[in-house]
Amino acid sequence: MGDCRDFEEVIARLPEFCCLAIDLPGHGRTEVRQDSDYQMENIAVGLIELLTELEIEQCFLVGYSMGGRIALYLTVNFPQFWLGTILESASPGLATQLERDRRIIDDLQLSQQLVTVDFAVFLTNWYANPLFKSFRVHPNYQQAIARRLQNNPLQLAKSLQHLGLGKQPSLWSDLAEIKTPLLLVVGSLDQKFLAINQTMFCIASQACLNIVEDTGHNIHFEQTIKFCQLLQDFLRECL
Repeated sequence: MGDCRDFEEVIARLPEFCCLAIDLPGHGRTEVRQDSDYQMENIAVGLIELLTELEIEQCFLVGYSMGGRIALYLTVNFPQFWLGTILESASPGLATQLERDRRIIDDLQLSQQLVTVDFAVFLTNWYANPLFKSFRVHPNYQQAIARRLQNNPLQLAKSLQHLGLGKQPSLWSDLAEIKTPLLLVVGSLDQKFLAINQTMFCIASQACLNIVEDTGHNIHFEQTIKFCQLLQDFLRECL
């Protein structure tokens, strides 16, 4: 539900690196011309085209939550571009078609709420999820919500319809083949994603797992300094 500005404080703490933050389709200021632009495969191609246009041959890739799933997809399908990949509170998707079918129904219901319910009320309900318990008590929570209210709920709804977890391909079977160094970062209070990332760590031979104590789903917001330290250590190890 956020945008690229969510990483401003992280970027400010990494002055030795040139950072590029990107709004995913449906978020922030990214313009979407057609519904197919929301599909993961097309988002990945668009990002690779952007790197090519900017003459960036290799770089590090960081993705949070939904962005983390896209980052993992990019790592699997375009490995030559990445010196290393950092996945924050991410997953390889849903393993079975039955799970994906059920999630499509749930995401469709959520997308309908986005266009029928007051957006501020929707965000309040969204962040009432236990997944975001520690996020809600952060001193800058209201500031983060104010920034999210600048998103377009109609575009967010389309993002859920076309890029929701149910529509994303499962990448579980690809984990063992990844040769790119992976840093998995997950909060100790985020029990669902903690279990997912522990399983990912056991499968992906190139992965290292870092569990950030007393933190939930949104680590870069809740524990910015710690997150930046993890990034710096990983980047320097890979260089």
